[in-house]
Amino acid sequence: MSSRVRHWREAATVLLAAGGGGGGSSSSRFDYKVLLLRRSPRSAFLPSAHVFPGGVVDAADFSADWLHLLPPEGPLPLLLPPLRAGAGRAPLFAAERPELGTALPADVAFRICAIRETFEEAGVLLLVEAGEVASTSSAQGPARLLAPERLPPGPELAEWRRRVQRQPAAFLQLCRHLSCVPNLWALHEWSNWLTPVGRAGRGGRRYDTAFYLCCLGHGGPPEASHDRGEVTACQWSSPLEAIELFKSQDIWIAPPQFYELCRLYNFSSLHDLHRFGSERAVEGCERWMPVILVASDGHIQLLPGDELYPDDPDLTGERKPILTSNKKIEDLMKEARKLHRIVARDLHNVTVCVNIQPKYKHVNPLVVDSKVGNNADCNSRL
Repeated sequence: MSSRVRHWREAATVLLAAGGGGGGSSSSRFDYKVLLLRRSPRSAFLPSAHVFPGGVVDAADFSADWLHLLPPEGPLPLLLPPLRAGAGRAPLFAAERPELGTALPADVAFRICAIRETFEEAGVLLLVEAGEVASTSSAQGPARLLAPERLPPGPELAEWRRRVQRQPAAFLQLCRHLSCVPNLWALHEWSNWLTPVGRAGRGGRRYDTAFYLCCLGHGGPPEASHDRGEVTACQWSSPLEAIELFKSQDIWIAPPQFYELCRLYNFSSLHDLHRFGSERAVEGCERWMPVILVASDGHIQLLPGDELYPDDPDLTGERKPILTSNKKIEDLMKEARKLHRIVARDLHNVTVCVNIQPKYKHVNPLVVDSKVGNNADCNSRL
């Protein structure tokens, strides 16, 4: 949107978890499922990948017009509890955007973006009654969707969806029409990923993406429908179901999404996941840009804290920072002591290895499968 971000596009995505897991041996451990969308094979970025709902932020998400819809006391006091003093702030949230004039704070605008994109891509509306905002609190448990009778008839809602897809500013009009506001308070700051150098899509697209967690209770996962454009399929899966589908080569999941699914594996209960996410969010997060190390039999995506992660990573790609080694992955793993990396022998043989203490009171991912060598000092294996 500005010269500051000329090397990547700003985006927001949401890990949308809904109560109603179980029903199969692989998912009975979980009482919730996560929404995954299959991107079109024609997509310029991550074609055919299964991803969380989300997309590129639009100037309409930063529009000051939202201030007239949000409660009179303004959006900031009504967001999640204020970040703890000394909490981490990813540059994505702190950057100034003078080209937008009087605009919303980034941590409000990116939530609006994630909610808008979830409606565009999956038809799921994360809204709350305007009159109920004052009582909205993460302490009350997972969020509720609007009652079906509060929504327009199916054909009318579908037309609104098409309008928002064509013009993001129409999302504000929809909220006004329904006397509702985006449920900003249901989204909890989770992580921030930057597309690594060397993994840009067609046209050199790279993304600086805010990841949020949103937990929905009551009534099971809502119906989701693809848009027959950017998205070609929607599915609700437990974290283990999604990982098993990935390992069996039925679907492909990009490394950040795979990492986050392994992190969700720590939580079998939606209530526990919601409580952790809402309490942890006040700590903030840091931006992670994986740095790729190409080995003789695969590649490793190094993450901050790994002993091989560069002290001064090249965010722009101007110094061509992809690392190479003629060693095998197994040898590189044997030599390492401090690990924070995603190890890939091929597209579907992927493992997260981490033995460092997570920052900002987050939780490390659990390893569902490991084939990186007998001496690889990964975290717990499942």
